[in-house]
Amino acid sequence: MLDILILGMLSLRPLSGYDLGKWMDGPGRFIGYRVSLPQVYRTLGKLVDRGLVEFEVDARAGKPDAKVYRLTDAGRRAYLDWAQSPYEPAPRPMDPDFMLRFMFAGMLGRGTAIEVLRTELDYRLAQVRTPTRVDELKGALAPISEIDGGWAAEVLRAAHEQGRASTASYIGWLQVTLADFENRPED
Repeated sequence: MLDILILGMLSLRPLSGYDLGKWMDGPGRFIGYRVSLPQVYRTLGKLVDRGLVEFEVDARAGKPDAKVYRLTDAGRRAYLDWAQSPYEPAPRPMDPDFMLRFMFAGMLGRGTAIEVLRTELDYRLAQVRTPTRVDELKGALAPISEIDGGWAAEVLRAAHEQGRASTASYIGWLQVTLADFENRPED
């Protein structure tokens, strides 16, 4: 996925590896996809080898030179092929793949952003309609002697409730964002 993130960022403007890493530690950290600067540089090297990005050396007075990367035609095509391919939600709510798809495919236009949001929302609504019977766990537990089964069931129930609350909040964001995008006049 890091290759897609980099191609998506380079679709906006040329960037150095350092600038990509800085973005991922700043605004990009909320995507939920954590990477280190060495990972960024390794991936950039692989993208250069595959002919998807190229770079120019930017000489900087008093500072180390920087490689500034940009998409090649093949990189542009790879990015567009991915962005225009069908989106399939991951089973895990709030998976970073959704935010990557929403951001980097959604930038292609209102219709694409709406389609990605609608697909994710429909999947999450179907997911929460499936009943979960956490209360049945207590009777089914046979823990080791150091664990109290009743207490374990309480901890599991609390964790489950936090997950459902987070998912409900996420669904709310999907609904509001979808409504906002659908109600915007077309350009």
